[in-house]
Amino acid sequence: MFLVALSLSFMCKALGGVVMKSSITQIEKRFDISSSVSGLIDGGFEMGNLFVIVFVSYFGSKLHRPKIIGIGCFIMGTGSILTALPHFFMGYYRYSKESLVNPSENLTSFSTCSISENLLLNSTSPKIVEKGCEKESGSYLWIYVLLGNMLRGIGETPIVPLGISYIDDFAETGHSSFYLGTLHAISMIGPIIGFIQGSLFAKMYVDIGYVDLSSIRITPKDSRWVGAWWLGFLVAGLLSIMSSIPFFFLPQNLDKPQKESKDLGYSHFPKTNEKRSQIANVTNRGQNISENITDFFQSLKSILTNPLYVILLFSSLLLSSSHIGAITYVFKYIEQQYGQSASEANVFLGTITLPTVATGIFTGGYIIKKFKLSLLGIAKLSFYTSALALIFQQFNFAVICESKSVAGLTLTYDGSNPVASHINVPLSYCNSDCNCDESHWEPVCGANGVTYMSPCLAGCKSSSGNKKSIVFYNCSCVEVTGVQNKNNSVNLGECPRDNHCTKKFYIYVLVQVLNYFFSSLGSTPTIMLVFKNVQPQLKSLAVGFHSLTIRALGGIPAPIYFGALIDKTCMKWSTSSCGKRGFCRLYNSRLYGNTYLGLIVSLRFSALILLVVLIFTMKKIYQGKNTKASENGRKDMNEANLEPLNNDGYFVPSSDNEAHM
Repeated sequence: MFLVALSLSFMCKALGGVVMKSSITQIEKRFDISSSVSGLIDGGFEMGNLFVIVFVSYFGSKLHRPKIIGIGCFIMGTGSILTALPHFFMGYYRYSKESLVNPSENLTSFSTCSISENLLLNSTSPKIVEKGCEKESGSYLWIYVLLGNMLRGIGETPIVPLGISYIDDFAETGHSSFYLGTLHAISMIGPIIGFIQGSLFAKMYVDIGYVDLSSIRITPKDSRWVGAWWLGFLVAGLLSIMSSIPFFFLPQNLDKPQKESKDLGYSHFPKTNEKRSQIANVTNRGQNISENITDFFQSLKSILTNPLYVILLFSSLLLSSSHIGAITYVFKYIEQQYGQSASEANVFLGTITLPTVATGIFTGGYIIKKFKLSLLGIAKLSFYTSALALIFQQFNFAVICESKSVAGLTLTYDGSNPVASHINVPLSYCNSDCNCDESHWEPVCGANGVTYMSPCLAGCKSSSGNKKSIVFYNCSCVEVTGVQNKNNSVNLGECPRDNHCTKKFYIYVLVQVLNYFFSSLGSTPTIMLVFKNVQPQLKSLAVGFHSLTIRALGGIPAPIYFGALIDKTCMKWSTSSCGKRGFCRLYNSRLYGNTYLGLIVSLRFSALILLVVLIFTMKKIYQGKNTKASENGRKDMNEANLEPLNNDGYFVPSSDNEAHM
């Protein structure tokens, strides 16, 4: 029963993580925030984890573990629900800056190149701006999303360490590995559900159930589209709360109750002796605590002065930072680089990521077991897999698409010539008399394949149709491009990516499969190296400190600095009615690709160099120990790799290693 309950909690934990990662781009648009702020929100999970990890690690095993896990699942579910709550207090999503004729239907009045209409718009604009500023004071509601994610991190903390230790303590001899394998296999259902529901909810409009969907003139392909991101968090939260219920009915331990008769025979002792024994116990506890603290710092010093552990720690940190940053913004990258919708990005990542990563992890463990790799062999396997993943990662530079043709950003407003910079592109004679709002974003696509930021900036004089089928005519900026049929009309929405970019997307998919496979292939060797290169009694501390370092120095800052660098590649920011900068509407595709991929490659290359240093350091240490080992007649040492290991397969890099052998 405990295994079933824990499997459900593992599934919910993985589900919540996938929901957050797949919703990042939609959260940016809904709360009008930059990538660096969304990176801070994503890192909130690790912040919450760090708040209680020490408390859970120390006190968790001494308390009622199932109940602690149950409380954690409940808090995790509450955090997911808190993340979704701002949606219900924000009002309707406005994808257009134009004045709303009917807020419940998102109907707007378009600004075309007409002096009379612009005068009318300008005369009413002060009221619109004033109301907008008052309403947008709630834009800081993203803080509740951050707090919800932190709460989710706090709740997740006890699930893994206490759950696995409970299974290990009370499982029958030799069965714990089977239970753990079953546990992780079932937990894979969580990401599957996450990607499927992410794809479905991303197709639903954010205000579904509140507005007339037939009046929404944008589609999921539109860069302004926001799906029902909040539904995913509600589902994940409710499932997490449900998963907490069974834990409150499970016992603290599964051992038979100890006989109480042991204490009955001493009831005739005087009370004074009892008091003395209590005082002695308190004194002993104080001494034990001080001894434990001293032992802790000595153990910590031991692993931090172990060169192999320290090198591996920094290598793992760099590698993990690259993975965390890449995963956080891969949805945005696919949407912006290849013009895929959020729904399509979920389907793509769910299809290739889960089976590829699962296969890679299994294959890595199988290779180590099949070929009985020694420690140096495991280190070399980690190096080779990381090197191959790095090589395949660099192929992604060749499939970066060029930036879209957008008048006023990559081209002049008449669409005839490219511009050196997207900043302050001057108006053309075709729209200089239209009195357009250059900050407005209502993209239209011309027959010439050029996207214009608004019908007004395209020089359009009239329109026909309604909602999604609006067509604008007499667009002077489209006419001057020299199209032979003089078709100077534009349609609502951005121009789609060309076929050449679509072909590059399919190549990108293939490269990512190979990249994910070799990256996950090296995960098992890395984990083994962490605890095999320290003394056996320090294994738990080594793994715990490794995890703490990755969370604190990788999980929190990586999404933030990835997001900050990605923000530098933005060409068109959204602006609020108060003039405040919001989220990025359009990126420089070439610069975005080089920045995003370049940062990933730089971190992985640095990690690879440290792995080379690790291998040479291992050879040097083992070479020095080999002579002493052979003098003691040790015949079972791996002659090829010169590795002195103890009977449990652990390397002891200290002076007492010789005595042990």
